[in-house]
Amino acid sequence: MALYEKLSENEWEKKIEFFAKKFSPCSLCPRECGAERSENKKGVCKALADVKIASYNLHFGEEPPISGIKGSGTVFFSGCTLKCVFCQNYPISHLCNGEFYSIDELANIFLYLQKKGAHNINLVSPTPYLYHFVKALYIAYKKGLRIPIVYNTSGYEKKEIVKKLKGLVDIYMPDFKYFSNKLSLKYSGVNNYFENAFNSIKEMFEQMQELEIDKYGVAIKGVLIRHLILPGNIEDSKKVLKTISDSSFKKSYLSLLSQYFPAYKAASVIDYSNINRRITIDEYNEVKEYAVSLGFSQGWFQDV
Repeated sequence: MALYEKLSENEWEKKIEFFAKKFSPCSLCPRECGAERSENKKGVCKALADVKIASYNLHFGEEPPISGIKGSGTVFFSGCTLKCVFCQNYPISHLCNGEFYSIDELANIFLYLQKKGAHNINLVSPTPYLYHFVKALYIAYKKGLRIPIVYNTSGYEKKEIVKKLKGLVDIYMPDFKYFSNKLSLKYSGVNNYFENAFNSIKEMFEQMQELEIDKYGVAIKGVLIRHLILPGNIEDSKKVLKTISDSSFKKSYLSLLSQYFPAYKAASVIDYSNINRRITIDEYNEVKEYAVSLGFSQGWFQDV
């Protein structure tokens, strides 16, 4: 049973009301840019009044318990609260490519993915559209949606917002990108990434605890933290891992990613010469061995 199935009508009403107030002027993410989105004024993330989606489909490239055998029902939202210079999905996150959908249409997308056999509804970068999501989820639930919700995020979240997602989200899948706020400012355009990621992931774990996987190998609840190793920045990766190891959410599953390549602005030799390459096997192995030494035993090490 998905968590949202347990909500009372009163609880649904309160959650929809809360996110409506945060939507415009917008204060859904730590930037709190205050965009009057109900008047179709663009926020820093480039989101407007209506939900914008780049694609939705069955995705088989997530971690094994997320994709399972039948696939994860992935919805790629357009725009992003971060401005990562190396984003591999930059046409979606930076250029905001996609099509506009109504809330009713978003609900129907959820139902369509369930009908296709998806193990879950996987929301990729949904933060700017949480008001739309909650209303659409309520409509879809009333029409028969019953599969878990995966919250697939950069980790740049407000703890207050994550608290209000309690009862709506079954699986949290945040990135924990940086320890250094100097790096987050240089590469993602925000100087307060660490504290927001740390506090929001802590709240996620308090809600859901460690990943719970059913007899078919499919996740049904819990937290899975992703960390992408950046070339030339392995000491920062080690600090992220040490932070997780010393935290209250240390039992979260860890996915250590080696898939970095110099996409988007990171391809510039002049501006980003230090990350204008893939990571080396030695870099990856050093971070991997450090993770093992810290006792990480639940999760995945991606092949170089």
